[in-house]
Parts: sequence; structure tokens; C-alpha cells
Amino acid sequence: MVTLLDYGAGNIRSVRNAIKKLGFSVNEIKTPEDIFSAEKLIFPGVGSFGLVMQRLREKGYAEQIIRRIQADKPFLGICVALQTLYEGSEESPGVAGLGLIPGQIKRFPEGKTAVPQIGWNGITSQKFSPLLEEYKGEKLYFVHSYYASLTEKSADWTLATTDYGLEFVSAVKRGNCTAFQFHPEKSGEAGLKMLANYLASSFAETVEIRGKNNLENKFVATEQGKTSIGKRIIACLDVRTNSSGDLVVTKGDQYDVKDGGEVRNLGKPVALARRYYEEGADEITFLNITGFRDFPMQDQPMLEVLRKTSENVFVPLTIGGGIKEFTDSEGKHYSSLDVAHEYFRSGADKISIGSDAVYTVEKYLENGEKNGCSSIEQISRVYGAQAVVVSVDPRRIYVSFPDETGHTVIKTDIPGPKGEKYCWYQCTVKGGREGRDIDVVQLVTVCEKLGAGEILLNCIDRDGTNSGFDLELIQLVKENVSIPVIASSGAGKADHFVEVFQKTSADAALAAGIFHRKEVAIAEVKSQVKIAGIEVR
Repeated sequence: MVTLLDYGAGNIRSVRNAIKKLGFSVNEIKTPEDIFSAEKLIFPGVGSFGLVMQRLREKGYAEQIIRRIQADKPFLGICVALQTLYEGSEESPGVAGLGLIPGQIKRFPEGKTAVPQIGWNGITSQKFSPLLEEYKGEKLYFVHSYYASLTEKSADWTLATTDYGLEFVSAVKRGNCTAFQFHPEKSGEAGLKMLANYLASSFAETVEIRGKNNLENKFVATEQGKTSIGKRIIACLDVRTNSSGDLVVTKGDQYDVKDGGEVRNLGKPVALARRYYEEGADEITFLNITGFRDFPMQDQPMLEVLRKTSENVFVPLTIGGGIKEFTDSEGKHYSSLDVAHEYFRSGADKISIGSDAVYTVEKYLENGEKNGCSSIEQISRVYGAQAVVVSVDPRRIYVSFPDETGHTVIKTDIPGPKGEKYCWYQCTVKGGREGRDIDVVQLVTVCEKLGAGEILLNCIDRDGTNSGFDLELIQLVKENVSIPVIASSGAGKADHFVEVFQKTSADAALAAGIFHRKEVAIAEVKSQVKIAGIEVR
């Protein structure tokens, strides 16, 4: 029996599903004392450091976690759970951690790398652990802005390290207490093996191995050199209802998803997501392009899609579309944070915000200050920047001369219809159907200030064309933000992925139709990218 510490925040459904997938039963914490008495405990930390510590103390869990670890009972922490073992974090100044490991959690410095670190990176083992016994250098999924640094005071805790602009602690271990900065439940087969090792090992076996380890030279992995983060290949599923009321994955040309009056049906969302996971997709993104506002919140169709998908898909899931405050058909009002919470609890790892982000930025530009009420600010404050993706739908507006507009203009290698050599990128709302007087640089820079952790950069001009990504747009955005950017719209062949990684500094690339129609396989994309000398999982 495995006990899961659920303190009421974020996506722990994936951990629960991974445990069940591996053939083990899951027990839930009902009282603080259950933490100490549990045979095996898993603590999946989700959200900001301050929120996690607040919840742990409010529920009386913090003291019991400390007591359990000091008693050397089996404990596995994931992501922020590792950070809570330290004395404090720069993410939440003044908030005390559990204090079991000396030192403060720090924020990654900006400039060298995109922050947050979002993606697949490796680890270098520093000592023996039965949990890492089968680890062969595979990449594992990280998503965080803050890290534990290597210090002499905490050296005896360090199990593994990872490189991302600097070397940081990616796993800790002392006795039967282990914690990972990465997400094993989101790291595919490699991560599931680590979870299986924890679930299958007995307390006695772990003590015996630790005792043996004290007598012999400690295990250190073979020389691997520095680890590196890979470029991500993401499969996107546009989901909506058809005329029969069924949820289908669809795709069209220039945002038109109908063919002969009927919605194009390219498959069922849950089945397609599982296929892409098995074919090697690094992430799955669901974009809900139907309102679904005729349903009570608990019956929102995309919640069920996430629940069922997360049962068999162990890579990150992003959900977008309709993440804003609304009143459901039963008259109950939900804030954007309430909506996001329901999606996180159903299996989402990240929330994508589209039109609502444009309206938020327009208000910010009018007032020049944050109000703390936007969906970006609310979700980021509770769950961390890494949980918030802003989906941008820009289109080119050509001008003959830069001074014809007050917006950020580029000189383009793709002339306009009248031979114009300059253009700016206008942001749109309502699925690209309505343009707004705001450019892409204004949008992404303000969204970063408000707390967004990633940009999903579409391009209306390229969507459905199979002509390749808009490289000028992608590089323009990358030059103006320090958060990761996902290139989207226009991929028609594997070489387009190679091109976007070689000619821009995009962190990931996304495609939909070519994967749905099996015109290009994910494995083919990864093979071509790897042959070009670009790091992938």
C-alpha cells in the first residue's frame, strides 16, 4: 500500500495513475498521523513554495513529515517537495521550509537560459540509490524556475545533479528519504522505472543497501559530462464537438475546421493522445475550440478527456481554451483560478490562456500597472509561472515604412502583397477572427511581467499551409522574452523542425494536422532533428 500526500493543490492525478499503472494500490492521507504511520509515502509537490508550506502547516502535515524523515521511514518527494526540505526559498521570502537540508532555494539567473526550465534534461548520479539503479542516462522531465544549489553543508544529501546554465541538485537522498526535482510520473518509461523501484523495494532492503554502501566505495555514475536540455516536439490536438455532439480532434485550413458543412473528424482525443505518447511526443497539448458553457463545471467535457488521458499518458499535458471566469448553466460563478484548479485536478500540468491574455494586456497598457486579478496573475501566484502558458495568435500587417505604425516593426524577407518590406504582428482573439490594436511584442513582454512561464506562438498566416514556421516571428519573440517559446503553425515536414531549431532559438516546436493525418511521424521528426546535431529526448 502506497500513501499519497494530497494537500489540495495542483495535478497529483498523474502520480496516482502512475502508481496504479505499476500495479499498486493508493491510499490517501486522512489525518496528519497517517503521514507517519504510512508504509510508503509519496509527496508530489505542486504549486509555489509559499503555497505548499502554507497548506502543509494549516493541515498539520509539516511536523509529521519531519518526524517521518527523522525516523528514516520510506519517503519520496517530487518537484517542489524537494525544495520544501530546505530552510527556505527565494520564491517566497520569509516563508520557512521544513529545514531538514541546510540552505536556501534560489531562482535561476536570467540571460544564459530560458526561465523556467521546461523540458527534458538528464541527471548525473553522485552516489548509489536503488531508485536510480536502472537509470541509463535517459532524459527526464523538469519544470521549475527555482533550484537547490550545491553546497558543502548539504553535500551529504546530494544524490544527483543536472546542468542548466549552472549545475544544481536534481535529486537528494539520506537514508530512506529521497526527493527528485524532476517529475518521474511525467518522464515516460524512464521515470516509471524509478517509481517502480521505490514501490517495489522494502524498508529492510533499503537499509541493507545503505549499510553496504557505507562499507564500500560509494557509487558514482560513469563520466557523463554535463547534462543538457533537449528541444521538445509537441503534438497538439484541437478538440471540439461535431454535429452529433461527439468530441473529436479536428484541423482545418486557416482556422476553418469544417469540410462540406461538417467538422473534420481526425480521431478521438483520448486515443490520439495515447498514440502520440507511444510514438514519442514530449508533450501533449489539448486546445478546446468549443465553448462548452452549457455544462455545469463538474461536467465540462475536457475534464473527462484529461482524466482518461492521464491514465495512460505519462508526459506533460497542457489544456487551453476557455480558461477564464464564467458562470455555468447552474448559475454558479467560477474565477479563472477555480477553472484552472479543476483542470489541474483532472490531470493537466499546464494551463494555456489565449484571448483572455490579450484583453488583460490591453487593460495593463491602459493603466500601466498590475491589478492582481487577471487569470495569468491568479494562476501563476498559486501554481507558479511554469504552470501558465500564453497562446498567441498573431498575423502580419504589412507597411511600406516603419513610421506608418506605432507598433514594433521588422524588416522582412517575405514581401507583402504590394511589395512592402516591413511588417508588424497584430494579435487576435476569438480564434483569429478578430484583430486588436496590440502587437506581439507588447503582448508577450507584458504577459511575462504578469507571471506567464511560456509562450505558445502560433501564426495565422502559416496555420494549415505546411510551408514551415514563421522564423522571423519566432526570433522576434525570443529576443524580447526570457521565458521558453514554443513554435507553432506551418509545419509540413520533418525538415521544418530542423529549420526552426537551427535558425531560431525556439525551445520547442508543435504540430497538429501532419501528425493527425500521419503525413509525418513524430519518430521521423526526432530522427531528422537528431541527425542535424540538435539535442532531443
